[in-house]
Amino acid sequence: MGSRVVLVTGASAGIGRACAQGLAAEGWTVVGASRRGSSGEGWRGVRIDVDDEQHVTTGVADVVSREGRLDALVAAAGWGLAGAVEDTTTEEARAQFETNFFGVDRAVRAALPHLRQSRGRVVIVSSIGGVIGLPFQAYYSASKFALEGYAEALAGELRPFGVSVTLLEPGNFRTEFTERRREVTPREGDAYRVARSRALETMARDESGGAEPDVLARRVVRLLAQRRPPLRVSVGPMDERVGVLAKRLLPYRVFERASRKSLGL
Repeated sequence: MGSRVVLVTGASAGIGRACAQGLAAEGWTVVGASRRGSSGEGWRGVRIDVDDEQHVTTGVADVVSREGRLDALVAAAGWGLAGAVEDTTTEEARAQFETNFFGVDRAVRAALPHLRQSRGRVVIVSSIGGVIGLPFQAYYSASKFALEGYAEALAGELRPFGVSVTLLEPGNFRTEFTERRREVTPREGDAYRVARSRALETMARDESGGAEPDVLARRVVRLLAQRRPPLRVSVGPMDERVGVLAKRLLPYRVFERASRKSLGL
């Protein structure tokens, strides 16, 4: 039997690219999927647009046809939408879900027949923003909250087949995510200008000072080597990970006050 085969979506940049590099260095046969089809050191790239159902279905089938098997899927494709809910159009909100939620779902559904055969692994990149709602990134948080429930249910369906599911919940990491974040156009009068600017400036500063994505990639390598990986793993600065625990333990008003203060609100 050859080396294990993993498909990584969102592999052209950021967390996805770091995961592809890290897994290739550990001996995995890595296929990195992205709209651009970028490749990297020790792994090949393929063009797969996760927003397109047929593109995903055909792309995954081609990967399995060429490699002969599929042992793991790391679903890392995603982007951020910033702005007030009141200012966001339905089309903008749908576009956020199209990639962050349905893009993951398309990749998972296409991969599952092959992962059931190999008793493989699914790693879904969520976010601490999928546990804690982020003001002025409501639709980004909503898409990641949706992934949390989706993956929890999926894990229950796949357990009898020996396929594990893990939600990876990153905090702030230094990637292209910040500069690629899309901002909605405020309505006339821009009622949220001051609060939105403070929140987004704080987020950008925290992201630029975050951990290197290699840290997260090493965690993915360890997860895929574990016999029984956990359903949820948070990765990032300790104060952000403590925030996840604080939300569960503190009265919500106390937690909300601290959360808003951290964003300068």
